[in-house]
Amino acid sequence: MEHNHNHQALIQKLLDCVLACEHCATACLGEEEVKYMVNCIVLDRDCADICNIGARLLQRDSIIAHQYLVLCEEICRLCATECAKHDMEHCQACAEACRQCAEACHAHHEPITQD
Repeated sequence: MEHNHNHQALIQKLLDCVLACEHCATACLGEEEVKYMVNCIVLDRDCADICNIGARLLQRDSIIAHQYLVLCEEICRLCATECAKHDMEHCQACAEACRQCAEACHAHHEPITQD
């Protein structure tokens, strides 16, 4: 299957999201009322891991990469929704990075199919 997409731009969006999520999770752990940040931290960590794998799959031209982007989009949207609930700058920045990544993944993913 041939793909003429600009993988580098998409990979960069995924990696930007990974870094934003890692920064957000670490910053959340330092918040005074950390118990209110638990869902944010959990989703940040999941999103960082999932998007990291997505970037790696694209980099190696995996045959599953464009199907895997369905999962990347989903976790990015979940993480963006949670982070957007919090006023902290790190949460707002993470929400924006996740939204941008979700849109990029949406534009490039393919349906999950089995032959």
